Amino acid sequence: MFGVTILGNNSAIPAHGRHPTAQIISTTDDLLLFDCGEGTQIQILNYKIRRSRINHIFISHLHGDHYFGLIGLVSSFALLNRIQPLHIYGPAPLQGLMEQQFQLSETHLSFPLHFHPIEKDGILLDAPLYTVSCFSTKHRIECRGFIVRQKKRKRKIIRALAESHNIPTGMYALLQQGEDIRLDNGRMIPNETITIPAPTPRSYAFTADTLFDPEIVEHVKGVDLLYHEATYPHALIDKAAARYHSTTKEAAEIARLAGVNKLLIGHFSAKFDNPLVFEDEAKEVFPNTEAAMEGVTYLV
Repeated sequence: MFGVTILGNNSAIPAHGRHPTAQIISTTDDLLLFDCGEGTQIQILNYKIRRSRINHIFISHLHGDHYFGLIGLVSSFALLNRIQPLHIYGPAPLQGLMEQQFQLSETHLSFPLHFHPIEKDGILLDAPLYTVSCFSTKHRIECRGFIVRQKKRKRKIIRALAESHNIPTGMYALLQQGEDIRLDNGRMIPNETITIPAPTPRSYAFTADTLFDPEIVEHVKGVDLLYHEATYPHALIDKAAARYHSTTKEAAEIARLAGVNKLLIGHFSAKFDNPLVFEDEAKEVFPNTEAAMEGVTYLV
């Protein structure tokens, strides 16, 4: 499964039962955590997320609503005697903040912790079945969005058909790569008659916090699912700009310009209790929009 589970969809202040930003991205191999606002580990328990499968955590920037839950989560991993390595990707100063917290509390981790400072845009993680890359956004402080892209998978061999043609197993790798097979007797076996195409690779983009910025379009162009912050209704566009955030219609405009398949909006201001108001506004510009709701998993 390739999906996104929303743990927190609110902005800086928890309100109306909503929590600050955190998302679990489910891949075939791992669970990835994008941002870790206050209350993230409680939400992980609430939605029965398998903590042991979280091996990579990505922090977009150092505003508290995007990382204040990190120390608690990592400390809990240690208390639970985790042994597998944990990789954290984030702004370079985050490493010092974490080390100071652990030193002052005399916290001793039971597992290897690898910190990867994000110093430039580009690929952060190159896993066997997917990549995670980052791009800069325009916020009050250094901030980055993330993109998960599945890698192209090999074609699936219909083994019974391959065996019926007496194709040597040594040629199976060629079949998986899409090549036709010529047997020793000269007979040509077309690839598409004995293999099934792999699923089309999917992609998910998370913009984190940002002003309305058309430069983002080139980074997220054509993704299957785009999450874009929409902190304010469009009537508060001046307030959004002053605070380096986006409105509903600005998020929808980015989705329209980028030609994405679907838009999720979140990071809702605590002044508003009904996220569906945000959704309705965004749909005026980009109809295939949903308000990101906590506890819901959105398939990519």
